Amino acid sequence: MKVAFLGLGIMGRPMAANLAKAGNEVTVWNRTPKDVEGAHVAKTPAEAAKHADVVWMCVSDTNAVERVLFGDGGVEPVLRAGMVVVDSSTISPVETLKFAERVRAKGADYIDAPITGSKIGAESAQLIFMVGAKDETLKKLEPLFLQMGKKIVHMGEVGKGQASKISLNLQIACIYEGFIEGFKVATQLGVNPEKFVELVQSTMVRSGVVDYKAPFVLKRDYTPNFPLRLMRKDLLLVSDAAKQLELDLPGLKSVLEVYDEAHEAGMDDQDYAATLALLERN
Repeated sequence: MKVAFLGLGIMGRPMAANLAKAGNEVTVWNRTPKDVEGAHVAKTPAEAAKHADVVWMCVSDTNAVERVLFGDGGVEPVLRAGMVVVDSSTISPVETLKFAERVRAKGADYIDAPITGSKIGAESAQLIFMVGAKDETLKKLEPLFLQMGKKIVHMGEVGKGQASKISLNLQIACIYEGFIEGFKVATQLGVNPEKFVELVQSTMVRSGVVDYKAPFVLKRDYTPNFPLRLMRKDLLLVSDAAKQLELDLPGLKSVLEVYDEAHEAGMDDQDYAATLALLERN
């Protein structure tokens, strides 16, 4: 297929590379120009999308998606019948519905397909996509999804992918916070850090979050796989949704305080695992 891939960050660049490796005709755009092996480079989103069958986005937030689609040099003027826009960013479910309506008014279709699997999953084409889409549109693009990932979970109509992703990231943040608080208590009481991780991974509290993050925790390596600023952004999206739904989520409030403190401490561009560094300052 002819694919325009817009956004070449930690996740987007390897995703675009995997599409190119699979033999698709890929044209890429990024706000700060970057190359992807096997792909053409465009100067604007509109230039990248002009002849594309599929426009795939992976950018930082809701405002960035809006700019890419509808801003100066954006995709909107080149939208046409038969084109599909796919958003693998993590953004507001409410705004997703608005964006989809505007795209469909031009005759194109829209899919929200946020991802989980972190940097390693993007590089190894092992991502999991949570998708909001029409059945027929998802089936049409299934080969592309499977060139970048290992699993597609069809969550329902457009918007349900984003709703699922922000809810999933709330759980990830809470699980990780529980792990590092337990880790700090144990190690402060003299427990060997490696032995504590071994114990956690041998019991019912084991999780994929701990399995993935524990090696980085033990080395205090906060190189960004998933930057803290993006996790905080996702928690704020959950907070907005909770307000709209009039839900009281005490766990969210507590963990968001941690991320606000990390933000104030200048940790935005470190991995979200760096919240451990806040505990160790105390």
